[in-house]
Amino acid sequence: MPNGEGAGAKRITAVRTGDGSRTLTWGGEHYHSIHGAVVESTHVYIRSGLEHAGRAHADVLEVGLGTGLNLLLTWVRCLEGKLSVDYTALEPHPVQASVLEGLGHCTDLGWPGLHEPFMARMTDPSAGWQEAFGGLRFRKVELPVQQFEEPGSYDVVYFDAFAPGHQPEMWTLEVFERMHRALRPGGLLVTYCAKGEVRRTLERAGFRVERLTGPPGKREMLRAVKPEA
Repeated sequence: MPNGEGAGAKRITAVRTGDGSRTLTWGGEHYHSIHGAVVESTHVYIRSGLEHAGRAHADVLEVGLGTGLNLLLTWVRCLEGKLSVDYTALEPHPVQASVLEGLGHCTDLGWPGLHEPFMARMTDPSAGWQEAFGGLRFRKVELPVQQFEEPGSYDVVYFDAFAPGHQPEMWTLEVFERMHRALRPGGLLVTYCAKGEVRRTLERAGFRVERLTGPPGKREMLRAVKPEA
């Protein structure tokens, strides 16, 4: 995700979405649905991904950490005692701390006490594992997905890149083959994007793909499963 720095960089602004939570807009592209950032992330990544996996412990890989909303929603599930998670996020362009402060994700979720540990993790420059807290262990890797290789390490992939029309290099066969390798047999990838070309590319990468009902404002989403050996 872009950080808005540098000469000629597109402006990043915070906007309020349909469920009252905030998201960012960059170059005309929103980080989350304007129909409801929390509602969308909960539907796509938590219910259709993390909870569907049904594990007491899950290794999660997020492609596109962005504002950290998917991380926070996962963390809340851990704090509620539903599971524990080791969470790896790929983000070559971290959002600036001042922008994150203005979003108020923790307050919007009703967990204002998470703000300090959340900010500490989102802004830490190291790529190592942060101290486990509330059932979640986190690391942020500032690498593009095209350079990331950890075969057989994950149960769930949150694929949350910008849309194919805006970031086509993120939705290629090579990237999805890389995600297929990163997952364990039976692992799953979830994404808000339901374009036919994305579905076909996931199938070519070896996934079994299903269309699911999308969040408000979107008819469908995709869940892709790596078949058992």
